[in-house]
Amino acid sequence: MRPALPACLAVLILLGGEASARPHSLGIAVPTGESTIAYDMNGAGQVAAVLEDGDGNTRGVLFEKGKITDLGSRGGMHSDARGINDHGQIIGSARNKDGTWNAFLFHRSSGMRVMGTLGGPSSYGMGINQEGISVGFADIPNGDWHAFINDGGEQLQDLGTLGGNISYASGINKHRHVVGTAANADGYRHAFLYTAERGMVDLGTLGGRQSSAMAINDNGVVVGASETKDRRWRAFMHDGKRMVDLGALIGNYNSFATDINNAGHVVGTVMVGSERMSFVWRDKKMTVHRGGQGLHLTNAINDRELVIGATYDHGMTAATMASNAAAVITRGGSELLTLIAGVLTLAGLAVLYHVRNRGIEITGSGS
Repeated sequence: MRPALPACLAVLILLGGEASARPHSLGIAVPTGESTIAYDMNGAGQVAAVLEDGDGNTRGVLFEKGKITDLGSRGGMHSDARGINDHGQIIGSARNKDGTWNAFLFHRSSGMRVMGTLGGPSSYGMGINQEGISVGFADIPNGDWHAFINDGGEQLQDLGTLGGNISYASGINKHRHVVGTAANADGYRHAFLYTAERGMVDLGTLGGRQSSAMAINDNGVVVGASETKDRRWRAFMHDGKRMVDLGALIGNYNSFATDINNAGHVVGTVMVGSERMSFVWRDKKMTVHRGGQGLHLTNAINDRELVIGATYDHGMTAATMASNAAAVITRGGSELLTLIAGVLTLAGLAVLYHVRNRGIEITGSGS
C-alpha cells in the first residue's frame, strides 16, 4: 500500500493551476549505468554538470547544444562542476593523483586554470558570479578549512570564521557578497554573510543550534537551511534584516533551500520520511513536486526561470523544470521513488561530497 500524502502537503502541491510539472531531461548521452546531474545553467543554455560512472568516479563537464566537453582532470579519478556564469566560466574542483583536490576555473577557450590553496593540501570551488569572482573553501596548514574568495589569480583570500575553526563559502553575487557556513566560538556552524566592509556576519538560526547559507542573489537575499528548536531543518530566506522560515509553509518536515534567482524565486528539497520532493517558492506561494512529477535533486534556479537538477529512475538524469510549473497529483497518488545509497547526497549539503573521505561531519557541532 502506498503511504498517504500528508494533508498539508497535498494542499501545497495542488496550488498553482493545472499545468504539468514534468521535468525535461537535458539529454546528456552517457554509457549505460552512468548518472548525470546538472548543477547550474547560464542564460545561454550552457550547463555545468557532473557525470558519475558505475564505480563512483565523477567528472565535471560542460554540456551545450547536445555536446559534452570534459573539463579535464588532475590525474585523479574525480572532478566536478558546481557553477557557470553567462561568460561560460565554470567553477569546480579536480582530484590530484595524490588524493588532494584543487579548485579550478574552466573556460572552453582557455581550458582549466587551477587555483592554489590556503597553505594546506586542497581547495574546492563552489560558486562564481558574472564577473568571474569565485568562492569555495580550502585547507589551512593545521588541517581545518576556511572559506575563500578568488578574484581570478592563483592567490586565495581567506575569509576567516565566526570564531570557530572552520568555514566554507557556497555562493557569491555581483557585489562580491559571499555566503556560506562557519563555526562560531561554541563550535556550532552558522550561516554567514561576508562583505568587504563588514567582514563575516553571523546570520543566526531559526531557534536551533545550526544553520547553513547556500546562495545569495544580486539583491542581497540569502537562502539556506536552519535547525529549529525541535531539531528539524527548515528552508530559510534572509532579507538582510531577519531570517524567514519558508519551511513553515510545508509543515513539520525537513526542508533545505539551495538557490535563489534575481526575481526572488527559491528552490530546494523537502524530505518526508525517505521520500524526497522538490519545492519552488515564488510569488509568496510554495509548490511541492513529488518524485516522478518534479526534480529529485534541486540544485539551482536561473534568471530564465528554469530549475536545474536531476530526476531519478534507476539512476540520476540531469534535467530542468519550469519554475512556474504546478505539480500534478493523479487519482490514487503518485509512485514513491527514493534514491539508492551511494548516489550524491542532497545539494544543500554538497560539501559532504568533497570531505566524505576525511571523516569530517559538516552538520555536527565542533570538529
